[in-house]
Amino acid sequence: MENVNRFVKIRRDLHQIPELGFQEVKTQNYLLAYINSLPQEHLTIKQWKTGLFVKVHGSKPTKTIGYRADIDGLPITEETGLPFSSSTRERMHACGHDFHMSIALGVLTYFSEHQIKDDLLFIFQPAEEGPGGAEPMLKSEIMQEWRPDMIIGLHIAPEYPVGSIAIKEGLLFANTSELFIDLKGKGGHAAYPHQTNDMVIAACSLVGQLQTIVSRNVDPLDSAVITIGKITGGTVQNIIAERARLEGTIRTLSPQSMEKVKHRIEAIVGGIQAGYECEATIDYGAMYYQVYNQADLTSEFCRFLRLQTTAEVIECKEAMTGEDFGYMVKEIPGFMFWLGVDSAFGLHHAKLNPKEAAIPFAIDTITKYLLFKGNNQ
Repeated sequence: MENVNRFVKIRRDLHQIPELGFQEVKTQNYLLAYINSLPQEHLTIKQWKTGLFVKVHGSKPTKTIGYRADIDGLPITEETGLPFSSSTRERMHACGHDFHMSIALGVLTYFSEHQIKDDLLFIFQPAEEGPGGAEPMLKSEIMQEWRPDMIIGLHIAPEYPVGSIAIKEGLLFANTSELFIDLKGKGGHAAYPHQTNDMVIAACSLVGQLQTIVSRNVDPLDSAVITIGKITGGTVQNIIAERARLEGTIRTLSPQSMEKVKHRIEAIVGGIQAGYECEATIDYGAMYYQVYNQADLTSEFCRFLRLQTTAEVIECKEAMTGEDFGYMVKEIPGFMFWLGVDSAFGLHHAKLNPKEAAIPFAIDTITKYLLFKGNNQ
């Protein structure tokens, strides 16, 4: 029989019960059951929606250090073929949040048994993938009462090897926004196009025009992405479409560029309305603020890793991926880093299969860092 690290086993348990944002009932119950099995002398647990706050009280606290792990899954049907694959069709931990939770539980387990001087706050956050749990959690009464003085988090990185940590000072993750555009015209018989306003044609024209924003309105020394990932319209092949819907995403390296891109989208959509005599609405859905790593804390963390651990420290570039942890580091000094997990398939892929050896490595590394920071360093 395979000898499995207990936090690897926890990861496998959680991997089988992925749930979407603010629906993480089974996940929350699993986390609560495990945390309640730990020594409770120094722990205080509070529920927030489908998430959790767990405070580990220090012996002589002068500050509180926050550690955040996200807990939701994605609407993806898993194709890994693993014996512990998702038990729910069209639901998968395809972004590694099962790893994030098991690592957080491993670190929490150590500190429930080994009290340090400072307080620790473990945040199990729902709805990172959408509609966004970090911002409302940050504004919650519990967070205001237990607000940490600094906060850290990690994200798995399939492109880096196990044993590595990739990080940089400053911007790490981009500003992101969902994008939904609905067009409504006049449908009709395919034989009488002159009596209609065809929203398939309008949608195709709109997609082409949206692609000019990055090439002609964004500074070429800056970066932005507009992706339309889904178009729906019409009913059957011989009816001209009365409605069409575009679904996509916007990503920029600065809040200012995000504002500029949205301004241009609104102008172009206004032109589509006039040109195709239709109605149009724009919904930006969930919007995530950039993850910006504080320089001093990030630099100190890198020095600690090089001097006190076996981790390979990689200085990475900023990524166009989005992470709502950005709202937390916007308000609280902190940083996020990439944890190497060496998977042939990337994030949000149905065959993502991170190497589980990264779990005990991450638990050991983070525990050592919190021991260093939490004893009044």
